[in-house]
Formats: sequence, C-alpha cells, structure tokens
Amino acid sequence: MYSFLMEVGATPANGAQQNMLMQFLPFILIAVVFYLFIIRPQQKKQKEHQAMIDAIAINDEVFTSSGIKGKVVNIKKDKNIIVLRVDDTTGTKIEFQREVITTIVKQ
Repeated sequence: MYSFLMEVGATPANGAQQNMLMQFLPFILIAVVFYLFIIRPQQKKQKEHQAMIDAIAINDEVFTSSGIKGKVVNIKKDKNIIVLRVDDTTGTKIEFQREVITTIVKQ
C-alpha cells in the first residue's frame, strides 16, 4: 500500500494535511472577504446610527424612516420614544421609536 501512495505522489501524513488545507482554503478566503466587505461595514454603520440617535436633542428637526419630518419636543428615554411635532399650526404630535430616526436636519 505504501508503494501505491508513493506512485501517486503523496506521502501518507504530509500530503493528507496539505490536501486538506487546500480544500478548505477557498472557504476560508470567502469567509474573510464576507467579513471585510459585508459584516464590518454594517457594524460601522450601526454604530454611527446609534451615535446619531444618542445625540438627538429637543428642538432638533429630524426625518423618520417613513419620510416624516418633525421637530423633537420630548424624549422619553425610559420608553425609548421620541415625540415629534409635525405641524406647527395645529400642534400635531406623533410618538416614534428612537430607531426610526434616520436623519438629523442641520440648520
């Protein structure tokens, strides 16, 4: 049996380990590329969004994910809710979850 392995060109211990590594190398490279181009940028974006949400203050004008623009009139941190005034003439107020705020309008 040893002579058969020698004829094929592989040693029993060294060749099997090297062959195993070569089989898993594409999967390892795909995982690294997946992490660098998909997971890492998404984590960075989530951290930036969380920092923006934490920086919201009363009287900031913001946009929600549904496209509603309003002025922050109250922040309920214990319930994770922001109250927006969407109409100045009637004083209409709407409560939103903090996570739906997408943009703070700079004035």
